[in-house]
Amino acid sequence: MPPLRPWASFPTPIAHRGGGTTPTDSSFRTSDQASDASSGPVAPHERLRFAEFVLDRLSNGRCRARVGLTWRDSEQFAGQCEGLASQAGELRCAAQACVNALGQAVAGGMGFELLGVKAVRAFDATVVIVSLATHGEQGAQRVVGSYLTESDPARGAALAVLNATNRLLGNRLFMR
Repeated sequence: MPPLRPWASFPTPIAHRGGGTTPTDSSFRTSDQASDASSGPVAPHERLRFAEFVLDRLSNGRCRARVGLTWRDSEQFAGQCEGLASQAGELRCAAQACVNALGQAVAGGMGFELLGVKAVRAFDATVVIVSLATHGEQGAQRVVGSYLTESDPARGAALAVLNATNRLLGNRLFMR
């Protein structure tokens, strides 16, 4: 069997399932080119950042989660949610708090609905998976995000929400 050739050595772009072309087009950068580039299309401060997470277990058998997000180091968005103080309840509460903070960040231009959240044991670690429905200018769609955690599944649920929405929000916030 002949050795595999690197992407850059193919003479013409090859179409793949998602449409478009493989990384042989001019927009693709190799890892060497990416590290040499002085600036990409989005500066690091242009990204919505996870700044704070607090989960309080209340004496009445409930929990309260608070998620703080920042953008451009000057704008802050906070979301809160209260729910049942069980393993599943804390995951849902944390994810919903993040969804609430995202709702503030997009200022009504896009809506998010938490469909489900679950922690599963896989690959000798806990993986938190969230499913969201989004509603916006481009119609409705479902997105899924995950986060690998060892110590704090509730915090992982909030981060999984951000992982589910990062591509959708990147363009929206950058165009402000």
